[in-house]
Amino acid sequence: MELPKHIRDLYRHWNRHVVTAESVNATSSELGDSSIVKEICDFAHERLLIWEKKISGSSMPYTNDPILQKYRFCNVFREFDKQTIAIHTMLNPLRDDFALWLLNMFYCRMVARPETITAIGLLSFDVQQNRELYDRLMASSRPRYGTPYVFPISTIQKSATPNRERFICEYLPSIMKSIAGEVELWESMSVIDGVQKILPMFGFNLNFLWTEVLIDVAYQFPDRVDLFGAFPIGPGSIPTMRMIDRAVDPVDLAVSLSSISFDSGITIDGVALRLSAENWEGIGCEFRKYTNLKKGLGRKRLYR
Repeated sequence: MELPKHIRDLYRHWNRHVVTAESVNATSSELGDSSIVKEICDFAHERLLIWEKKISGSSMPYTNDPILQKYRFCNVFREFDKQTIAIHTMLNPLRDDFALWLLNMFYCRMVARPETITAIGLLSFDVQQNRELYDRLMASSRPRYGTPYVFPISTIQKSATPNRERFICEYLPSIMKSIAGEVELWESMSVIDGVQKILPMFGFNLNFLWTEVLIDVAYQFPDRVDLFGAFPIGPGSIPTMRMIDRAVDPVDLAVSLSSISFDSGITIDGVALRLSAENWEGIGCEFRKYTNLKKGLGRKRLYR
């Protein structure tokens, strides 16, 4: 199917995902256990078909696969997630001011609840405005924060801003202009290298949150961050990468996977979209959940 216009227009990186002869130059048979690669590709393809049927208004069930029919899984493209769509829609008017956009993207990912952001407003670099936002945040109804991106509160408890609210309203605005200046110097930086450059400047080891925010940077400023480069492979995805080839570093394997021919079933102007290393890391995590559920193991999050 053709990528829906509202999703195509929301992000500015889709040309990086277009399949070309140069970008797709490997086959699954060249990557470790080709039967496992095929199984993973089939899983990812079925997930994309489910998404396509869902947004097109088809009636349930969207699949005949009993596991995919019963349990919840993340989208192959994170860009399709409701929360990601909500955040980028909210922040796109700020794209011409990169420092302000980056400040609020980190804030949105840290809060992980668009309803809270809508209710209390966005951060600025004005101290008084942020004090007023702090008051609104403290007075806001609970739950204030979402659960997708867990914030390790222990990281900041001994700092000058020892709770989430002060960290958001005081510390983030104090540091984000300098970090934005660094990111604006980048050209096709990998997420792994980008996080390692930022963390010493940021002063807190929020590796996971910065990984998430740099993905968002790549969606809107693709010349700066390259999702097809070295991408951190989380513990949930490593078992899948090991199934493919234990001898290859999972980071290198995800990059190699982004070069194989994969039928996403989604096109732009009739040209197919390929998957990035970031996509393959996520697929690896979801495939591990899928295989565990087939064995009756793992967390059983029902699809509703």
